[in-house]
Amino acid sequence: MMEEVATVIRSGNDGWVTVEVKVKNACNHCDNNESCGTSAVSKAFSPKVQRFSVPSNEQYKAGELLKLGLPESVILKAAAIVYLLPLVGLFIGAVFGQLFMPLLDVAASDGLTIGFALLGATAAWRVGRRWAKVLEQNSQPVIIARLGRGLV
Repeated sequence: MMEEVATVIRSGNDGWVTVEVKVKNACNHCDNNESCGTSAVSKAFSPKVQRFSVPSNEQYKAGELLKLGLPESVILKAAAIVYLLPLVGLFIGAVFGQLFMPLLDVAASDGLTIGFALLGATAAWRVGRRWAKVLEQNSQPVIIARLGRGLV
């Protein structure tokens, strides 16, 4: 299970707790981050905090620290949807183009094959977006532990 520490922002009586997680990136852990272009872009454009609501049966005070957990299977599924699905669509589109161009009485060319490949990748990417939304709705982080108050 992937774990992250979150700060309680608001706890309502509706069974949901609003939390804030500080987003970490790998660029802050390198000795070359002073002269690295990737680090500068990451610091400029990445969000510093992320807020979302988590279901809860307990009441928490603002400022309390909670340990949240998300199963690794959710992370792996999301990575497969984002990276592998468009790649598979690219290859299927290219094969489809190569197989069906002679049936359509179109002269086989690399340009048309590339066009079919891009069409396949785009279609797979659109399907992946829908699957990612469903995955996001069905996979909520869970509260693992109450860590107490944060240091001020």
